[in-house]
Amino acid sequence: MAKPFKRVLVANRGEIAVRILRACRELGLETVQIYSEADRDSLAVRLADRAVCIGPPRSSQSYLNAEFIVSAALMHCADAIHPGYGFLSENAHFARLCEKEEITFIGPSADVITLMGDKAMARRMADEAGVPTTPGSAGTVSGVPEARAVAARLGYPVILKAAAGGGGRGMRIVHADKDLETEYLNAAREAKAAFNDDAIYVEKYLTRIRHIEIQILSDGERVLHLGERDCSIQRRNQKLLEESPSPVLDDAVRARIGEAAVRLCRHVGYTSAGTIECILDPASGEFYFMEMNTRVQVEHPVSELVTGIDIVKAQIGIAQGQPLAIDQSEIRLQGHAIECRINAEDPDNGFAPCPGAIAHFHMPGGPGIRVDSHLYTGYRVPPYYDSLLAKVIAWGHSREEALARMRRALWEMRVEGVKTTLPFHQKLLRDARFQQGDVHTRFVEENMLEAL
Repeated sequence: MAKPFKRVLVANRGEIAVRILRACRELGLETVQIYSEADRDSLAVRLADRAVCIGPPRSSQSYLNAEFIVSAALMHCADAIHPGYGFLSENAHFARLCEKEEITFIGPSADVITLMGDKAMARRMADEAGVPTTPGSAGTVSGVPEARAVAARLGYPVILKAAAGGGGRGMRIVHADKDLETEYLNAAREAKAAFNDDAIYVEKYLTRIRHIEIQILSDGERVLHLGERDCSIQRRNQKLLEESPSPVLDDAVRARIGEAAVRLCRHVGYTSAGTIECILDPASGEFYFMEMNTRVQVEHPVSELVTGIDIVKAQIGIAQGQPLAIDQSEIRLQGHAIECRINAEDPDNGFAPCPGAIAHFHMPGGPGIRVDSHLYTGYRVPPYYDSLLAKVIAWGHSREEALARMRRALWEMRVEGVKTTLPFHQKLLRDARFQQGDVHTRFVEENMLEAL
């Protein structure tokens, strides 16, 4: 039985660690921040009540070392561990270690993480719950011959996906039978290296689609959805910009997707914050379940701004056994929110990572602007981790006002000393097709990768 926390260990870094620390402070909880040697001078370390170094810079020796992190929690008498996103946030072994040591893992149970982390099994759960899934293999395929047979039945193009995958790894689009064997072997090899699991399943590849996801909160009894986020602006399956609500959904489709997401969460016994990801075929208006993320998402702030609900604080409350204090009927989407991910990458050079020292950082402000970041002038961006520097989120009464505020915020923002994706986002927001909401998941590759 969950009990109130006194102290929470934050098992992450960067902007999400800062976000969790701030939520804990508002809740009156003490914090312990872990850090690698590369993050000794990080903002999260400065903000936490306590900090403990858990290893060298490489994440395999620090942020991915489950045993060290649990030991740090025990040493500092932490009641709970918040994993953030990435790293060990969807690692069932880590969740079980926490359970073994009677430390609350702020997230779903290890069994649910295992169930929904296997993409093929998650599809099966969606089918059982009556949630539409993209036509594809019944589960993982045994090898190239079976993948070829499924592809022949579906018709090309198809997409090969790692069952344990995420972030676009272990994923290949195949346009013709002659390419299937090579792409299958490449996908399996990448999946094995990234997830130690080379299982692959096959789906029909739909073109000109939109990526729609539903934010979920569940206390085990009450399951709520907080509307949708449109994450169609991507590059190589990595999200670059998200907004809520989607500019293409009507109320009827929005209700259907939300109800389907709630139904699936009830079916698997989900508890905590989570996200049901779908693809939407604008031509037919049909949506299909893609996967579930059993953690807080990078883009959660857009849902917070349009609903007024603090998702991280709600997630911590659920982990303490507190029931959700609102009903679905009380949730209303107010206005429009857009998030731009600002990364230390050079968009003129294939989005190559650009670590280095921040010579000057100016955070934009003004009406409707929120910035989630761990930057400060003099901070050195390490080369070992994800290159996300800041998330700029703009809210407005309408999409047009949110866009105008975002353009103003990006014009005002200054990050000097490293290359960033600010110029890319400034160009994107000037694009007439984007302004009209006329985009899809291949929009960036097809329209925006010429010189900026």
